[in-house]
Amino acid sequence: MEQKPLRDIVEAALLAFGQPLSVGQLREMFDAGERPDEAELRAALAALAEDCAGRPIELVEVASGWRLQVRSEFALPVSRLWQERPGRYSRALLETLALIAYRQPITRGEIEDVRGVAVNPHIVRTLSERGWIRVVGHREVPGRPELLGTTREFLDYFGLRGLDDLPTLAALRDMDHLGVQLEFGEVMPVVEPVPESAPEPVAAAEAAGPAAG
Repeated sequence: MEQKPLRDIVEAALLAFGQPLSVGQLREMFDAGERPDEAELRAALAALAEDCAGRPIELVEVASGWRLQVRSEFALPVSRLWQERPGRYSRALLETLALIAYRQPITRGEIEDVRGVAVNPHIVRTLSERGWIRVVGHREVPGRPELLGTTREFLDYFGLRGLDDLPTLAALRDMDHLGVQLEFGEVMPVVEPVPESAPEPVAAAEAAGPAAG
């Protein structure tokens, strides 16, 4: 298939679907006899990303695949199209989220040890309801407390592909709203891991705000 028609089909699919699409999902749009190979699709994606240069939208790769989204500098005015305003998250929630992201798997007790205060159950419930964290296993200590980790949905929401996209701890320490110190300790053994529905590894990062799409 010629490159331009393939690029245009990919763009149309990403606009219509409204969610990230993997290369495998994009290939499934075509009949078996006309199905482009992975290299052709990646070339089409690269061409589409180049076409987006200088436009108010951009093509980004996240944990679940590729998506078209509004560039951050246009997110605020565009967000006013929706009556419901995104919630503002407390310092306690952001610190809890950052600890889970950088020290996962982690228990509530370990979070409390670092922050010096009890974890509000509402914070964990809010993060779970957003689909940003999940129970990934249990610590092999008395009481076998739950281990918390992050999800693919969280990666997608903040426009991240994986752990390698996390900002450095030094950068986080420079942020005014994240004063908590995130020193890494010895990794303890984990038992009874609970697999997520998707096969790839999952992780997350705390970010300044959601990606607009």
